[in-house]
Amino acid sequence: MNHLLTLLTLVCLSTNAKPALEEKFTKASDIVWASPNGFNLTMDIYTPNTGKASYPVIVMFHGGGWLINNKSIMDEPAAYLASHSDYVVCNVNYRLLVDQNNTVKMNDIVNDVFGAVLWVKDNISKYKGKPGQLIVTGDSAGGHLATMVALQGNNLESDGFQGNTLGFTPTYLPKGKTAEQVAKANGLAVQAALISYGAFDLYGSALGGFEKESNIFWSMGKAKARGIFGNGINPTDNPAPYKQVSPLYTIPKASERKLPPMLFTVGSKDNLTTPASIEAFMAKLKEAGHTNFEYWVHEGRPHAFLDSGSNQFLGTSFQKDAPPALDRMIAFLNKIFY
Repeated sequence: MNHLLTLLTLVCLSTNAKPALEEKFTKASDIVWASPNGFNLTMDIYTPNTGKASYPVIVMFHGGGWLINNKSIMDEPAAYLASHSDYVVCNVNYRLLVDQNNTVKMNDIVNDVFGAVLWVKDNISKYKGKPGQLIVTGDSAGGHLATMVALQGNNLESDGFQGNTLGFTPTYLPKGKTAEQVAKANGLAVQAALISYGAFDLYGSALGGFEKESNIFWSMGKAKARGIFGNGINPTDNPAPYKQVSPLYTIPKASERKLPPMLFTVGSKDNLTTPASIEAFMAKLKEAGHTNFEYWVHEGRPHAFLDSGSNQFLGTSFQKDAPPALDRMIAFLNKIFY
């Protein structure tokens, strides 16, 4: 556990660089899409300047262990996609556990990403995006969140985690619609998912010490360690909420619900979300009858190879390490949308 936490620390010490090739896209910055309890959530929207009337849309969620970072860590991947392909890109901020005086719960974060997807569907046509052709993507914690959209987007309830069942209440809802109405209309359906070195077992992570001070992400986020569902809930006595936010335990049977095409990527030298952990999740997908996914290993790369800038500790840089992975993602999507 300590080795992984050290690695996580090094991952977050990247030096950011500005996106390149800005003349190839138009960027709308810091658009406020929701304000839960007065906390503004923003996104950047990149529209390619290739002359098409409209484009499929990639909704992107950053990594950082749900405790640190913001959309700026994904500035360069977003710019690369918008300048090397025909997709609108939405780079999204969501609440972190340490926000709002360290009171945010993990299901609140899921509520945020669900809300972001719904906001995009309602508003992206203003930016030449096609609301019916959505792709979710993210890396590490963001990969977890993108997977939650694909797996749990129909599990919506107005009372959220407060009732007898554990559903999600999106931070943004279409005007006049309840969470249940959105679920009935399959309003969170997406047409593809790109999952980069995603985390699929928060229940196991909590049992392993995620909620303890030994997880230095808490100190990096300038907050005291606590339970991700509040101090009165722990994974030993209350496993249900932890498993509900863990994709490993919430895969629907293919006979009950079809999942969108998915691409999983990971570095061969990733010691945090290891290739073995990604392969174990894909094995669970197969057990449930899902086969519409692909797998790509980035040889010789560690965790966080998509981050903007460079990381001297990991020996990675965006310009050297990210383009092969992003090109693989573009090729995957082009088979579906073009």
